[in-house]
Amino acid sequence: MPETLHVLRTRSVLRNYADEPVDDATVEQLLECMLAAPTASNKQAWSFVVVREPENVRRLRAFSPGMIGTPAFIVVACVDRRMAAGFSGDISRKIYDTSKLCVAMAVENLLLSAHAMGLGGCPVSSFREEVIRLLLDLPEYLEPLLLVPVGRPAQGPTPSDRRDKNEVISYESWGNGAVAEPTA
Repeated sequence: MPETLHVLRTRSVLRNYADEPVDDATVEQLLECMLAAPTASNKQAWSFVVVREPENVRRLRAFSPGMIGTPAFIVVACVDRRMAAGFSGDISRKIYDTSKLCVAMAVENLLLSAHAMGLGGCPVSSFREEVIRLLLDLPEYLEPLLLVPVGRPAQGPTPSDRRDKNEVISYESWGNGAVAEPTA
C-alpha cells in the first residue's frame, strides 16, 4: 500500500516527452486502469479515442494550444451523451454534469497508472472542439472533454506548488483547522 500512496503523492503534470514510443501492452494496461474508474450509477457515460500514429498526433496538437510537447499517444476523453441520458431519454443537467466528472475520474486513473509505469501526461481542455470532431470523425453524441497526451518524460517532472493543507481542509465545520477527536 505505501507504494500506491507514493504514486498518488508524486504524480505531477508532464509536458516534455522523450521521443520514444510506448509499447502496445503498456497502452492496453493503461486503458484497462482508466476503465476501472468509478462511474455514477455505473452508467459509464464515456468513450475514448486513442491516437498513436505520429501524423495524427501532430494534427491533434495543431488544434490544441494547451498541448505542449509531442507525446507518444493521446487519449481523447469524451462524454457519451447516449449513456448520460436520463430515464426519459432527455439529458438532464445533473446527469450530464455527473458524466463529465466520471470522464475526469477515468482520466485521473489514466494519469496515475501512467505515473506508476514511469510515464506521464497532462489533461488538456484547450482545443478546437469542432476540428477535433472532424479529425476523429466523432458522432454527434460524443463530446470531447479532455485530450490527454501521454509519454515518457524527457526529463524528471517538476512538482507544482500546492496550497497549504491548513488553507483548504477544515474538520467538522468550515474554518476549524483542528482534527476533532471522534466521539464514541
